[in-house]
Amino acid sequence: MNAIYALFDEPDEAQCAVDGLRAAGIGDPEIIIVSSEPIEGYRFALRDRATWMYGIAGGGGIAGLLIATWLTRMTELAWPLPTGNMPIVSWWPNLIIMFELTMLGAILATVVTLLVTARLPTRAPGLYDPQVADGKILVGVSPAKESAVPEIERVFAGAGAAQSIRR
Repeated sequence: MNAIYALFDEPDEAQCAVDGLRAAGIGDPEIIIVSSEPIEGYRFALRDRATWMYGIAGGGGIAGLLIATWLTRMTELAWPLPTGNMPIVSWWPNLIIMFELTMLGAILATVVTLLVTARLPTRAPGLYDPQVADGKILVGVSPAKESAVPEIERVFAGAGAAQSIRR
């Protein structure tokens, strides 16, 4: 991995570094931010905020409901058990199965969406430094072009980083 990063003590310094990287022409997909704690109230924390997970989970729930409705109805029609004057397809007992498969569809869709959006499992090691566990905030660029490295180091130094680390 061709990357360069710096560690910051305060979120304000990290925000300054991210703003400097953006001003230097580095796009958001190339900028990596790693923190051991959630950082709220800063613009860099909002960049990956939007997600379609709720819609995909709802779609999975609807798919589970449709499959459950088809499964219970077709099962009862395939093996009809006449019970006097009662209907062959009985909806009240089917609601249990329909509910369970609706939840199963929503849960499976959520888990698959989480794995896809988090890019799990991955073979490539992510950009990380053990000092992040001690409260530091890592701001890095990956992949870093060799021609942009001096500009990135200048941005990190201007934001308050003690040193830039190449990896």
